[in-house]
Amino acid sequence: MAAGMGSRYGGLKQIDPIDKEGHIIMDFSIYDAVRAGFEKVVFIIKRENEQAFREAIGDRLSKQIEVAYVFQELTNLPEGYAVPEGRVKPWGTGHAVLSCIDEIDGPFAVINADDYYGVHAFKMAYDFLTSEQEEGDVYRYMMVGYRLENTLTENGHVARGVCVTDEEGHLIKINERTHIEKHDGGTAYTEDDGKTWTMLPEGSIVSMNMWGFSNSILKELKERFKPFLDDAIKNNPMKGEYFLPFVVDELLQEHKATVKVLKSEDKWYGVTYKEDKPMVMAAVQNLKDQGCIRRIYGRKHKWRSAIQYVKRLTASNCMVNSKSASDMEAVILMILID
Repeated sequence: MAAGMGSRYGGLKQIDPIDKEGHIIMDFSIYDAVRAGFEKVVFIIKRENEQAFREAIGDRLSKQIEVAYVFQELTNLPEGYAVPEGRVKPWGTGHAVLSCIDEIDGPFAVINADDYYGVHAFKMAYDFLTSEQEEGDVYRYMMVGYRLENTLTENGHVARGVCVTDEEGHLIKINERTHIEKHDGGTAYTEDDGKTWTMLPEGSIVSMNMWGFSNSILKELKERFKPFLDDAIKNNPMKGEYFLPFVVDELLQEHKATVKVLKSEDKWYGVTYKEDKPMVMAAVQNLKDQGCIRRIYGRKHKWRSAIQYVKRLTASNCMVNSKSASDMEAVILMILID
């Protein structure tokens, strides 16, 4: 979920090209998602950014697959509520997903617009969402987790949600650490601006905000939004945010949902800082050189041929087993652009 206009990056990083052909990170994420089986993309954007995103990716993407736009409006509130005077900050990622309630009628994945997750992550998500059945009143959700050391940058600190799981790999809780960086030969976090540091174990699994849900999450987000607003408007009217992971945590504590943590060994790439861009560009070029990424855009049958091509990659390290292309319409891919 791309935060605002990229204050640490210095611009709207979601549409900053990362290869010589002018592709952006979303191009590669969507390419991997289509290869995995996803069929539709829903962009959640600010209304004022619509034209920029249409020009950067939406118009050409819509010639290949179904594309929808949803606007996260500050004024999109339940009846009887009003935006606090002076507030300009969006209501958060939970509110962003809730904004898609009219576009979603089945299972779906949520990703950040400015992160590259790797093709394996999309395959794991797709396979889970098209095979897992909810039992009784318990929702069955998933998230893709990454080894912490595969998500760090050389250019500053990062914020990560460190996952705690049970023996079966189900999420118990996420400990949010807002300042993690390489420290003393390992990885550590600080909560007092560097006065003290706590080391994190190698191999710790962190959330990079790649989630998979049934559409039951929309009902829960809608029902819980009013109580959130009651508290936020009273206690934090300018900055209170309705965070998606907080709602998931509530459901876990209430035993209304389980979240399977699917572990990816891939390296995650993102552009938290402007200085991260060369590394991401090099990584994308390396994937191209390995044959894991072919031509992204072209005539429609060439795009679709990527799905057939991926079936021939099942023995390589570029891809895991693929399901039938006939299953693709079951899932929606949703990209959040705050």
